Amino acid sequence: MTNSRISKFYAKSLAERCAEVARVLDLPETDLRSVLQAGGLDPDTADKMIENVLGTYALPFGLALNFTVNGVDRLIPMVVEEPSVVAAASGAALRVRNSGGFVAETLGNAMTAQIETHGVADPSGAQTRIHAAASDLLAMAAEAVPGLVRRGGGPLALEVRVLGDGYLVVHVQVDCKDAMGANLVNSVAERLGPEVARLAGGTMGLRILTNLCDQRRVRVTCEVRSIDLEDRECPMGGMQVAEGIEAASRFAELDPYRAATHNKGVMNGIDSVVLATGNDCRAVEAGAHAYAARNGSYGALATWRRTETGLTGALELPLSLGIVGGTLRVHPAAQLALKILGVDTASQLAEIAASAGLASNLAALRALATDGIQRGHMALQARSVAAEAGATGSEVEAVVAFIVEAKTIHVAAARAALAKFRCPERS
Repeated sequence: MTNSRISKFYAKSLAERCAEVARVLDLPETDLRSVLQAGGLDPDTADKMIENVLGTYALPFGLALNFTVNGVDRLIPMVVEEPSVVAAASGAALRVRNSGGFVAETLGNAMTAQIETHGVADPSGAQTRIHAAASDLLAMAAEAVPGLVRRGGGPLALEVRVLGDGYLVVHVQVDCKDAMGANLVNSVAERLGPEVARLAGGTMGLRILTNLCDQRRVRVTCEVRSIDLEDRECPMGGMQVAEGIEAASRFAELDPYRAATHNKGVMNGIDSVVLATGNDCRAVEAGAHAYAARNGSYGALATWRRTETGLTGALELPLSLGIVGGTLRVHPAAQLALKILGVDTASQLAEIAASAGLASNLAALRALATDGIQRGHMALQARSVAAEAGATGSEVEAVVAFIVEAKTIHVAAARAALAKFRCPERS
């Protein structure tokens, strides 16, 4: 994949898009059609993934375009039901592209096992005893995950935290390599539980991973030139737009009510990639929002500041993703998504997902700083409205153009427009 720019991709038919992506990525077109146009998952496979299966529930599988991450062009699969998310991320990536794209780095690759003990009468003494036994405990932890150790991962370090009221918790950091790692980390926690409780002189409690994986974070930055913040539909100059985006960022940094929606915009991009690749979006959401509140008050995950030439953005958050194991072993669409991305490691996947999150946040803030969020949302919502009114094929775009121009984006107007196009002599 050498170029994530595909001109007028949105205007092509489904068949044309599949053919174009197959050509660009050198994939068999039949693979795309057989996996994606049947909903991505057959009922028999679904029946082996969760309990009490009746069938499957499909969501749109789209591609975000224009992304350059660490100098490499990527087409980014996104699974999402909300109109405008894919288009917004693609548009923001195009604005960033002219400044070199997104620069991402992984800050650690460790997941954390928690071993909790309560009823500890002497927390200070317990802490001393556990620290003294750290080497033995880490050796026991390695025995719980021999396959991971063979692949170069495994337990790295141990920390003891005294919580008060007789509660003590041991954290074990585990390098899970290219797996998300929940089962691996839980195995470590289960193995160490009895010995930690004995050393602490307390009652063994919970033994499980934490989704606040702050030892497995991703940081993404980007720059946007002021000229690339402009467009023909916006009367504002680029530096005015940059000023508005910075002001919106500062608002989110100060106010948790605004920060919640600000971060939702970030997670629009991230969750869509997480779902497309068969990873756990609930775990990712939990970790992201807990990290946003790490200083005692909920704040913004992404921040934006003006520069002499335009704007610079940064996003940092915990992000635990895998490219092996779990759903990835059996879900054909998740496997296809990884092929489209062309990633070799879980760290690369996390860096790409975070880049999609920063792009989504930029798109939302730019819309808010210029003509408001509703304009773009409603224009894309018009396609759903047209379909609900009964439009098919080329009728959809004709109805969309009509109701958007008339600013009457509702089903009744779409039905009237459709009747006009189908029977022009009656109108």
